[in-house]
Amino acid sequence: MLNIVSLLIGFVALLIAMVGILPIPLLPLVNWIALPIAILGAAIGAVSSSNAGRNLNLLVILISGGRLFLTWGLI
Repeated sequence: MLNIVSLLIGFVALLIAMVGILPIPLLPLVNWIALPIAILGAAIGAVSSSNAGRNLNLLVILISGGRLFLTWGLI
């Protein structure tokens, strides 16, 4: 059950992170919203018995965190 919750949180965070990757000015700040959501999903996924939800959230953390790292968290 926790894996399904983690997967749902991961898909929501992935949709938000994909919007943040677009090269529209100030839109990448949306990654600041996706990152804590993905961290919450990864924490829930770590408690579950399966790894799929945790892995999805770790992927979203890499995407949004990498985008923030490359732009110094600004744009």
